[in-house]
Amino acid sequence: MKKLVVVMLTVLCTVSCTKEKKQKNKSYDAMAHSVGQINELSIVIDNDLWKGKVGDTIRKYFGAEVPGLPQEEPLFSMRQMPENAFSGMTRKSRTFLWIKKSKKNAYGMLTNKFATPQLGVVISGSDDEYIIEQLRKKHETIISEFKATEITEKQRRIKKSLERIPQLSEKLGITLDIPTAYRIAKEEEKFFWIRKNIPQGGMNLMIYELPLDAITKDSNTVASIIKMRDSIGKIKIPTEVGHFMTEEAYAPYLYETTLDKNFAFETKGTWEVKDRFMAGPFVNYAIEDKANNRLLVLEGFVFAPSVNKRDNMFELEAIMKSVKFN
Repeated sequence: MKKLVVVMLTVLCTVSCTKEKKQKNKSYDAMAHSVGQINELSIVIDNDLWKGKVGDTIRKYFGAEVPGLPQEEPLFSMRQMPENAFSGMTRKSRTFLWIKKSKKNAYGMLTNKFATPQLGVVISGSDDEYIIEQLRKKHETIISEFKATEITEKQRRIKKSLERIPQLSEKLGITLDIPTAYRIAKEEEKFFWIRKNIPQGGMNLMIYELPLDAITKDSNTVASIIKMRDSIGKIKIPTEVGHFMTEEAYAPYLYETTLDKNFAFETKGTWEVKDRFMAGPFVNYAIEDKANNRLLVLEGFVFAPSVNKRDNMFELEAIMKSVKFN
């Protein structure tokens, strides 16, 4: 009799544990996938706030112009909705900014709250001034976190179909996650030009190495980067008239970052081919590879006249930020 009781208890525990595990898995599966286009941001805010100073502040920061593009394009494609509409599928938005009126002032980030991957920022305040002040103080951090989330998602999508280019490892000692739509346009011992055709133009990657001291770290950094990329572009990118160079009218934007734990200069600006009326955006990463006493340079640029190029450039950034040193 005792044995029978023990067996029955064991069976009940097993069934209960299995059921609980299935319920947990079911709960996880229900929020498994976030939704939304790359660089699409849901703004959860009441209509009155959206039409007022709070909405103006959100548009000022999150709808700001993307640096380095030849025409104005916003950082995010924003989709506004009141709180009562933020339910069901809309709660699975990959990134969202949630603004609330509340007696308690609060700021916080929500990770994978309703879906995964997902990042939400919630700002609640008793008055407009507090909310506006939080947006003013924290918009750079929020934008950086949203963009990092979008880069990760773009890289996940890219990994579904990768082009195998073992020569990058053999000749330059790196790997890059490059989609199968790209092809090698030029390959040399220490230089690669990789392209993807798009309607009305093309997306391009240049990968090469230079001496470690090719770029100075002083007030002349931008000038030395321009000189470096113009000299490479003149030699490596064929043009019928003129040559591929940095647009002269405006200085590029310069940032400092890290790629695969290595310091890098990030430069964003516009390229042009003089006398051909050809131009477009570029982003250049000059990465310090001290282990090999060199600079590894990754550059992405787009030629697509009269069309938006924000998302094209974002794809190139996602590819370059996947770099791994052997």
